[in-house]
Amino acid sequence: MSLEALRKKVAFHNSIDVWIALCEDAGRPWNDAGGYRAFISRLRASGMALRPFSICAHEAGAVEKEKTEFAEALSARKGADPDCATYTIRLNDETLEALRATA
Repeated sequence: MSLEALRKKVAFHNSIDVWIALCEDAGRPWNDAGGYRAFISRLRASGMALRPFSICAHEAGAVEKEKTEFAEALSARKGADPDCATYTIRLNDETLEALRATA
């Protein structure tokens, strides 16, 4: 799902779904944990409003299973590395512009 389509669903999304949408828009694989950590690091350095996403969402289906495994692998390291955490991101015009600039 594209970043724009994700935005139309609801205003707030978790950072993993935002990361996946950005990767799909760019045509690159999303299951690169190092890429996700670098993405979150850039967002945190930019001062973007990121709120911890503390709900553990398990989803059904093949892609959703991959997303759950990806989130679980990241969460195993999040205590030592805040760039492995999942955050809530508000998708407004300003945030979308910043996200695309950091992708």
